Amino acid sequence: MTSENHGTVKGEPSGVMSPTGSSSQGPPLVASTSKPTQELPDELVQAGWSKCWSKRENRPYYFNRFTNQSLWEMPVLGQHDVISDPLGLNAAPVSADGVAEAGVGNGQRKRRLSEEAAPGTLNSFKKPKVDISAMPSTPTVPISPSTPGAKPWSSTSDEGQQKQVYWDLDIQTNAVIKERAPADYLPPHPEIELQRAQLMTKLRQHYHELCSQREGIEPPRESFNRWLLERKVVDKGVDPLLPSECDPVISPSMFREIMNDIPIRLSRIKYKEEARRLLFKYAEAAKKMIESRNATPESRKLVKWNVEDTMSWLRRDHSASKEDYMDRLEHLRKECGPHVTAVAKDSVEGICTKIYHISAEYVRRIRQIHLTLLRDCNIMDGAENAEVQDRLVYCYPLRLGITAPAQPRVELHFENDIACLRYKGEMVKVNRGYFSKLELLYRYSCIDDQRFEKFLSRVWCLIKRYQVMFGSGLNEGTGLQGALPVPVFEALHRLFGVSFECFASPLNSYFKQFCSAFPDIDGFFGSRGPFLSFSPVSGSFEANPPFCEELMDAMVTHFETLLDHSTEPLSFIVFVPDWRDPPTPALTRMEASRFRRHHMIVPAFEHEYRSGSQHICKREEMYYKAVHGTAVFFLQNTAGFNKWEPTPDRLQEFLAAYRVSGRSLASPGASSSASGAGGKDSKAGHERTFICGGPH
Repeated sequence: MTSENHGTVKGEPSGVMSPTGSSSQGPPLVASTSKPTQELPDELVQAGWSKCWSKRENRPYYFNRFTNQSLWEMPVLGQHDVISDPLGLNAAPVSADGVAEAGVGNGQRKRRLSEEAAPGTLNSFKKPKVDISAMPSTPTVPISPSTPGAKPWSSTSDEGQQKQVYWDLDIQTNAVIKERAPADYLPPHPEIELQRAQLMTKLRQHYHELCSQREGIEPPRESFNRWLLERKVVDKGVDPLLPSECDPVISPSMFREIMNDIPIRLSRIKYKEEARRLLFKYAEAAKKMIESRNATPESRKLVKWNVEDTMSWLRRDHSASKEDYMDRLEHLRKECGPHVTAVAKDSVEGICTKIYHISAEYVRRIRQIHLTLLRDCNIMDGAENAEVQDRLVYCYPLRLGITAPAQPRVELHFENDIACLRYKGEMVKVNRGYFSKLELLYRYSCIDDQRFEKFLSRVWCLIKRYQVMFGSGLNEGTGLQGALPVPVFEALHRLFGVSFECFASPLNSYFKQFCSAFPDIDGFFGSRGPFLSFSPVSGSFEANPPFCEELMDAMVTHFETLLDHSTEPLSFIVFVPDWRDPPTPALTRMEASRFRRHHMIVPAFEHEYRSGSQHICKREEMYYKAVHGTAVFFLQNTAGFNKWEPTPDRLQEFLAAYRVSGRSLASPGASSSASGAGGKDSKAGHERTFICGGPH
């Protein structure tokens, strides 16, 4: 049985150097090779080159499946980047006369290179590094000629669609990894995605009902979305979205956020009368809860006394200021909060446990339906074992080891600048420009669908997955998918060699190489898989994670492990919210990290983010101001610091890119930022200058 994308198809090119090292190469992605072509030297084939025929120009050209580079003339080794071995660890060195020293052993190679690099000096061998300046640039000739009749929609090069672009897919990667086998995720299918969406909607409804019935509150905004993120940090289950094998069962994130809204949700206060009403409501709710729950006599007595004292003060003092009311509220919370929490603890834990077990049952159902569908298509549910060599390669899109089944029909039509895709009456939408972006990413990354026959169904699955994950409420989830502004990405690439995003999606990515949440569907569009499962040994990375405390903490752990184990240049520039009341574990750990080379605080309301719904929102809604400060950390090992040092000149130019454009809106959620921390407020929000800190 052959493997399809993301698996390696026999006789077809994969995203990196052929695992078997075979010199037989298939045609490049959606390239026509109808004319007979001569064989290329094995060295060029190993480097990813193949000879194709351009029907438009009626002449041959040469295409590199590793770099998407096209040339009219035959490429020359040594003048083009050999991506299959970026550090030169697996290639035989070439002597001065250009002959490869195939028979020279590793020890002899090291000694000879050492002598050439530093004559007379022993043990000074240094591995060649990947230089960003040597990365191949995108040529002006067509990257990948399309097969006639492959697409029933207009070309991505149509004029008018490139007026405003929020990505740069021409930037090549400098991220280096060890070659890895195809993953054993089940391939996506619209029917399965539709079932998952329906069950996810039911799970959200269960959560809403449990919060209302047991605690008399609305679910905390975005708390379900952050529960999904937090659970995926520890989940060992088989579903890409729903958790099913987590330890502990009770989610710290969900428990904390529900508790923060008991007995009532506290909101931001602007006026004195609002503060007075909030104090009154809190006192009434605390008294009602302590009387209706199984509290100890001591707890009942203490809470009732504090509530009565507060009510007496409210009736007596009518000249109090907003600050007086807020101070009184803080005192009441301090006195009554522990007792209220104690009586609500079992109930809230029950909510968390119930939601988790329902999710696990839904995963079992989806898995059974998915396996049945594959068996009906005569597809085995086990990944084919692929030979993987122990070598370093430039990172490439994650591949699936299980053959993809035939895809059902998905209808496409355009409504002005919106692409509408419909499957069984369920429609998803995406801006035409982003639809074109997905087409390009698919062309660069997918290896099992040269004629784009599965493209529309996979786009439908992709958009539906992200739509379901972040909910259907107004602006819901957009803050959790927010991205840095384009000028900041441009500065990161220009100044610090950044070419990779650790937390992105095919919809909001700036580069064509990134990590994302859903490897089973995102891999077709360039994803390298979830970042916590991604282990680069070299490269420069940007990390702007969803603002979930547990995920950010796991991210820091992964950073330090990678930096500690690599001697190659490795750099992470990290953007996290400056939550200080209290500080998050991720902030505290990065401030104390031995890999911290520099950090700075960008004040609240003085910078902006791109909306998480950028693929569907209007252009004037693309940016919004951040309501909290953003902490920026430069975590680098020694080699990374030497190569991408955050010098004062670079930092000054980088900060200039952060200037607010003046086109941004208010945050779509104060929602996702302020409440995203469980009520944390940025203390840096009132500062008017950038706060910077150097290395230890």
